[in-house]
Amino acid sequence: MRTKKGVITSAKMTGTVSVATHRLVFHPVYKKRYRKSKKFLCDSNGMDLYEGDKVVIEECKPMSKNKHFKVIEIIKAAPRVSDMKDDADVEKVIHREKTGADAAAKAAKAKKESKEATEGAEGAEVKKKSTSETSETSESSDTSQA
Repeated sequence: MRTKKGVITSAKMTGTVSVATHRLVFHPVYKKRYRKSKKFLCDSNGMDLYEGDKVVIEECKPMSKNKHFKVIEIIKAAPRVSDMKDDADVEKVIHREKTGADAAAKAAKAKKESKEATEGAEGAEVKKKSTSETSETSESSDTSQA
């Protein structure tokens, strides 16, 4: 059976991957070597395969119209997202504290907004007290009239 080495170019299908194999061909007139590529559809054999993995494929009996190879082994796995550094480090970089002139201006703006918000809350409390006092006086006057 024929075996070939290649790189997975697509792993979007269920149970099937697309593997590109490359070979060098000698040009008869120009005496130069150039690269030719061919893609094969291969059965994944239940392996966990992703784009960029280097694999060995082997010819087998046809499994469908275009699929007549299967993946035998993974030579080199492409880096996975889960293999990267901790997500906490990534979050720390994304949400890091700003520095410089922009940070100072942003901090001053936030301080001013918080000060205005507290003053607005105190004003609302004063209004609440005054409305509750007026409602109490109106209730007392209603009871005295009855």
